[in-house]
Amino acid sequence: MMSNQIEGMFVRQLEERKRRLQDAASKSVDLSELDHLLHDVDEALAKISAGTYGLCETCHEPIEAERLSADPLIRYCVDHLSETEQHALEKDLALARQIQTGLLPKKGAILPGWESDYHYEPYGQVSGDYCDIIIPRDNHDSFFFIVGDVTGKGIAASMLMSQLHATFRTLAGTGMPLDLLMQQANRTFCEASLTTHFATLVCGLANSKGEVQISNAGHCLPLVLRGGSVERISSSGLPLGVACEGNYQTIGMKLESGDSLFIYTDGLTESVGKSGELYGEQRVLKLLADKSGFPLTGLISACVDDLNSFGGTTGRNDDLTIMALRRK
Repeated sequence: MMSNQIEGMFVRQLEERKRRLQDAASKSVDLSELDHLLHDVDEALAKISAGTYGLCETCHEPIEAERLSADPLIRYCVDHLSETEQHALEKDLALARQIQTGLLPKKGAILPGWESDYHYEPYGQVSGDYCDIIIPRDNHDSFFFIVGDVTGKGIAASMLMSQLHATFRTLAGTGMPLDLLMQQANRTFCEASLTTHFATLVCGLANSKGEVQISNAGHCLPLVLRGGSVERISSSGLPLGVACEGNYQTIGMKLESGDSLFIYTDGLTESVGKSGELYGEQRVLKLLADKSGFPLTGLISACVDDLNSFGGTTGRNDDLTIMALRRK
């Protein structure tokens, strides 16, 4: 059963949609399609009053939350879509995957004093993970690096991932300090997303001298590789979207030539092994200590290969993102 908070959110969405449709109807000559849409909105509002909103009209089981969030007028779960609707959904997912792939940073991007690589692997057709590298237009001596994870999977999570991408791309060009940038990103995400969604995220700013600032919004701890040792960067704030007025610390450090940063989502550490155990942070730390001298591509590949060996074909249950940066 839906909580009152979530139910209220859907009521507000539907009433706003009804207001816009009525406004459009007052200016339109052909009312047939608008009348149909208004009828659908009224039906959805009636279902909320009756306590049956969000249930499939065929099997009476809950409709997938991510699909309902994307379209509050959905009436059937995926299992009971018509063949035409199934094909339309598959086409939409394929297009969403194509769009999301286009938002990823270019492999082998030329960075000031650094090299980079990443692995981005959705669990399904689309991902709620966020991965980006941004070089500000007015400062080519520095760059932002970001790895994040929106709660949930599928279409709704991927839409929020796209929102984060647009937010950070916009804020990265303002020149504001990293802590204020994170505060503004959090406020924007909080005001625009559903109350049921939040995002953990690491955002860093590095320059050609090896100076790095990092801010962590409730995400897996970033790691620093120095020679054969691995250090955890332990600062952490609230995930984005939990509280609109959250404050975010920054941690500063300097990396020397050959030192690396390693950032990942919990699709790595929370993968399940063949015996039911979690992959875990300690296994990541050991692997990185053993392979710290590898090229970045080899380091990430070794991690993914070890994860696949650990969990087999059934161990993965979430999106997976790994980013590695190395000072030249």
